[in-house]
Amino acid sequence: MPDRRDPQAGRTVRPEAAVAVTPAHSAVLPTVREVLRMEPVARALPEVLTGRERLDAPVRWVHVAETAEAARLGSGGELLLATGVGWPSDEAALRRLGRVLIEADVAGVVLELGPPMPVAPAALVDEFRTAGLPFAVLHREARFVAITEAVHSRIIAEQMGALRARDDIHALFTDLSLRGSPADFIVEQAARVLGSPVVLEDTGHRVVAAAGLDAGDRAGEEAELADWEQRSRAAHRDAVAGGEQRSRGVNRDAPAGGSRTSPSEAARPLAGGGAGGGWTIVPVEARGMRWGHLVALPGEPHPAGRSNVLEQAAVALALSRLSDRDDDEWTRRGHDALLTALLGRRFAGEGGVTARFEAAGFPLSGRTVAGVALRLRSGTLPVSAAPRVVEAARAAGADAVAGRHPEQAGVLVVAVSARPGRALTDALFASLADAAGSARLDDPAAVVAVGSEARGITGLLSSLEEAVELAAGAAARPDARLGRGVVIQRVQHRPLLRLVNALGNDPRMLEHTEHLLRPLIEYDLATGGDLVEVLRAYLSHPGNRTRAAAASHLSRSVFYQRIALIEELLGMDLDDGETVAALHAAVLARRPTPPA
Repeated sequence: MPDRRDPQAGRTVRPEAAVAVTPAHSAVLPTVREVLRMEPVARALPEVLTGRERLDAPVRWVHVAETAEAARLGSGGELLLATGVGWPSDEAALRRLGRVLIEADVAGVVLELGPPMPVAPAALVDEFRTAGLPFAVLHREARFVAITEAVHSRIIAEQMGALRARDDIHALFTDLSLRGSPADFIVEQAARVLGSPVVLEDTGHRVVAAAGLDAGDRAGEEAELADWEQRSRAAHRDAVAGGEQRSRGVNRDAPAGGSRTSPSEAARPLAGGGAGGGWTIVPVEARGMRWGHLVALPGEPHPAGRSNVLEQAAVALALSRLSDRDDDEWTRRGHDALLTALLGRRFAGEGGVTARFEAAGFPLSGRTVAGVALRLRSGTLPVSAAPRVVEAARAAGADAVAGRHPEQAGVLVVAVSARPGRALTDALFASLADAAGSARLDDPAAVVAVGSEARGITGLLSSLEEAVELAAGAAARPDARLGRGVVIQRVQHRPLLRLVNALGNDPRMLEHTEHLLRPLIEYDLATGGDLVEVLRAYLSHPGNRTRAAAASHLSRSVFYQRIALIEELLGMDLDDGETVAALHAAVLARRPTPPA
């Protein structure tokens, strides 16, 4: 659930401009290292004496500053050029000069060696080395005008490029907002623009949507999402701690005498350190409500600034959130995407899809899991069914992911993970059915099909497929009935189905299915017929052709005609027990045709 930040707020909160986020300025500002490599500087043979570890600091501007007073009047981030003509000569004064320059938070100092200062003062070098401030000397005469012109031209040109890039980003995410693009697509576009993984998480640090994870690299996706909640919480703590230091004036990046961090800075982009080093984190807020955070993992700088891209994406997500039908929209869509990818086998490796489920708050490691397929008697699921089922599972001591089946209308698929020391009982499954049907008082009864208890993501997939197959024949005899007419069907009581699912995609099973059913499949494809599904209904109700005809939605006379045609095409007698067993295995191995 979202965090309400201000009950009185009635306006949409836009994230504010970026402040001191680790790589934000490097997209438009040259670094000290780059300035030293520019032609006007390189000609003078620069030599770095101190601060090599900070040569990648951004240079905001270049000044010629021959006195301590001139250096003190800077606002931070400047690269100072000097010949030493105005510098003191005694050691104590030189150390004071060094401290003034350090406190002014300059990006670095470049000294041209010459008659006024033939060698770098040892006292100054010592002060700069202690502070880690970049200090370079030029062994040849340099044209300071040419240096300042080159650097300032670069800064202005890149700032103009940044403005154009920001306009493009603003247009992109504005268009997405106006089109009502869903959250997962907005996240996908942010990842595409940044060229790095982007994750949308809720306020509980569960992953709602993720994009830019290298699906082609089996280890990549798993590594990016592994232990997501713990890493995300650590990154947020580090970012908040850094913000508190800035508010106390500890951050040396702030100009001396500058204002402290305002309360609104809580909504500004953050740079996560520690476990989330290099992360850029932006809150997604609207009408005083914080719905989650948008997180960009480390990547190359963007001309518009990585934090600016995330801010624009966060605004689009906030507008999308305001247009959603209810508070559970993000979670529901996220669960639908997870289950669709799993059931459709749209994943490169087990590790990646396992990491996605666990990052969404569905633990798999060391857990007993099972797949469930649920269908109301009316065949119509209320919009709130999935989130209600998830909450019911949590109340009963389990974690769950629930979503509509991607192909079978009216079927809700639920992945259930039992918490340590808890069992997957009929009472739990009955509570899921009750939660799904609670929004329809006129339709309290439900059928719950439960697959085998399993371990790991492959076991969960098999269990879900078993449950869906059971749900397809929900009119079959019940295995148990629990209050309010709830029907529980377990795959344990369907040994043939368990055997077929255990064989999975074994080529021999596939060959058996193709050999037996080919005449019916080819007939259906040529005529648009339904012989395979009629045979499925017949085999699901052995010895009861009346119920089989009802399950096929055909009159008895038409159903008998279909059965006669099936026997003719197959050249088999459907009253023979061995034939029925072989055909039943073949039909179970062939998934039901999704409804039109």
